[in-house]
Amino acid sequence: MNKPTVYVPAGEDRFQFSHQAFGLKPIDFKVSTQDTNGRLFILEQSNSRRGGPPRHVHHEQEEWFYVLEGEYVIEVGNTTYQLGVGDSVLAPRAFPHVWACVGNGHGRILITFQPAGQMEAFFEESTQLDSLPAPEALADLFQRHGMSLVGPPLQVA
Repeated sequence: MNKPTVYVPAGEDRFQFSHQAFGLKPIDFKVSTQDTNGRLFILEQSNSRRGGPPRHVHHEQEEWFYVLEGEYVIEVGNTTYQLGVGDSVLAPRAFPHVWACVGNGHGRILITFQPAGQMEAFFEESTQLDSLPAPEALADLFQRHGMSLVGPPLQVA
């Protein structure tokens, strides 16, 4: 039996929730692990200020970034990419990577995880927090969801 089609209108979340990762960044789930038997998870993240997450490694997922609006810098391993609207880059599993919104205006980025693993659960848990936790708690959160922190966020001027 085929699963039903999932339609998510622009600017909305798959489950019609309002998510704020760490109380800072609005995210909308676009494709849930429930829709793909855990094979894929896609979210759209809005950035109203510069910056991004700490450098980290996904042990089981590839992570693909596609810029919808604004400017981003993404480092995968030792390579730095300057991304604008329509640009994308794939961070293979087990490669350290980090990214940041660097433009002067608003940014939006589509992020895909394959296989999904614990990524949807990670973002669900991050939306329950009002702010970025202390470094030890943040490292624990990443570890519980199949990732390791390996460095600080990118420094953006």
